[in-house]
Amino acid sequence: MPSSSASAQGGEQVAEELAGAGLEVAGIEAGLVGGECPYWGCIPSKAMVRAGDVLAEGWRIRGRAGSAAITPDWAPVAHRVREVTGLWDDSAAVERLEGKGARFVRGRARLTGPSSVDVDGTTITARRALVLATGQRAWVPPMFASVPHWTNRELVESESVPASLLVIGGGSIGLELGQVARRFGADVTIVEAGPRLAASEEPEASGLITEVLRADGVGVHTGVAIERVEPHGPAGAQVVLADGSTLRGDRMLVATGRRSDLQGLGVAALGLDEDARSLPVDGRMRVVPGVWAVGDVTGKGAFTHVAVYQARLCVADILGRALPDADYRALPRVTFTDPEIGSVGLTEEQARREGGNVVALSDSVADSARGWLHGAEGFVKLVARDGVIVGATAMCPYGGEVFSMLALAVHAELTLESLRSMIFAYPTFHRAVDSALWSPNNAAKIAGA
Repeated sequence: MPSSSASAQGGEQVAEELAGAGLEVAGIEAGLVGGECPYWGCIPSKAMVRAGDVLAEGWRIRGRAGSAAITPDWAPVAHRVREVTGLWDDSAAVERLEGKGARFVRGRARLTGPSSVDVDGTTITARRALVLATGQRAWVPPMFASVPHWTNRELVESESVPASLLVIGGGSIGLELGQVARRFGADVTIVEAGPRLAASEEPEASGLITEVLRADGVGVHTGVAIERVEPHGPAGAQVVLADGSTLRGDRMLVATGRRSDLQGLGVAALGLDEDARSLPVDGRMRVVPGVWAVGDVTGKGAFTHVAVYQARLCVADILGRALPDADYRALPRVTFTDPEIGSVGLTEEQARREGGNVVALSDSVADSARGWLHGAEGFVKLVARDGVIVGATAMCPYGGEVFSMLALAVHAELTLESLRSMIFAYPTFHRAVDSALWSPNNAAKIAGA
């Protein structure tokens, strides 16, 4: 009997597909079936982002289409969040799982060996496969734990926007939720200990999102350490920075990353390090003989699309079907700020560290016809090594859609010359890719490569 321990998005898919293939499956989950994404992550947060974007479009009416009085109201957003999460009820997901033929077990699983788990005092043994899909939880550094704080979950569940929000962390979660809160009237301050926001992206993206947020009235503090954290008011917090300044918020959102609880999972029973950040997996998602893992717990990317991709490989391996091993060269990622940051593969810095003849080409979306018509800010950037495209970024309206062609280019190992031979529709945002490939300066770079 295959056992899927914790039914996050990837685990849910594994359980449903294996049950559909005729295997006896037990899906075990202590929280909600589907994990973070449908209840506190991708889906409700993007409902919030969409609401903020609608407000921003309303404010852009002036000077382009007349005038409008825009009054932000969080009530319909909170209602929409409750609608898309089913009021944080996973009954439909459980029914779907059981409808595929799986047995659902509500409880917390802890490994007792490579083929067995203890679920609240009951032992469940897997005869064929044990699949771990336990995901990650928001990580709150010790200095913040004893002070009133929110993670993404509390903000998503909130029925109102605080008057002021202090955001700790300048990654995608902090940026997306911070921008949303600002658009709905909160005074927002973002504190990032590292030198720049969106540190995993190209420096150009970090610079532009910093400019955009500051123009919207968001306070941004980067490259400064937090010396201490103290309560502020009935439910807020204040931080004292290394430069002596003090920042306060009626609420504090801690968005400092996510971690897996390998100790709670009991991976020592597999002979693995409980203090590790993730489970080691091979290209078929195998951890040790008889045990597979998918999703955030593998450390290959905390994205639902990675979990779904890995689930497909895991199922194929368990069923003895042939599929290529996992390939993360063209792993796409999107930060749903306004403008969106869509990126894939290596940044210029990463490519140069790896060596080879690296060329980076970029062009402004604002200078494209579509960008000018929209009054849009942004850029596209392509990174090539030895003539082959290994990374790209599209930061612009719908950047997460625009960069899909670039993700395909990285996946298919297209060359710059191959992409230059394409015809790009006009006037589109992705036409900036054509400009990046053919501008005189960039053409000279390609010729000299």
